[in-house]
Amino acid sequence: MTDYVQVSTATPTRDGAVALAGPAVQRRLAAGAQIVGPVTSVFWHLGEYGTGEEWQLLLKTTTERYPELEAYLLEAHPWDSPEVCAVPIVAGADRCLAWIRDSVSPA
Repeated sequence: MTDYVQVSTATPTRDGAVALAGPAVQRRLAAGAQIVGPVTSVFWHLGEYGTGEEWQLLLKTTTERYPELEAYLLEAHPWDSPEVCAVPIVAGADRCLAWIRDSVSPA
């Protein structure tokens, strides 16, 4: 397991993604966030096939802070059962990884 992860979720609106990202970064649960969109999603949900327009939110954090970030996203998200996935950052520039580590260290 690596020490760093990129966490993704999606929201129905850009404003919703910004509203999730701000507190995550302010609380030092994530070093930073990028909001990408709109994107088209194709999915199965509640047994039904669907498509929709979403805004993707990508957050960088440490594996140590991930459980708190996940709990925050699940609590604050507008959907009942949102996607919250983390993928390991297996390599990165030393300065970037230090920025993530330092940014999510409790003040």
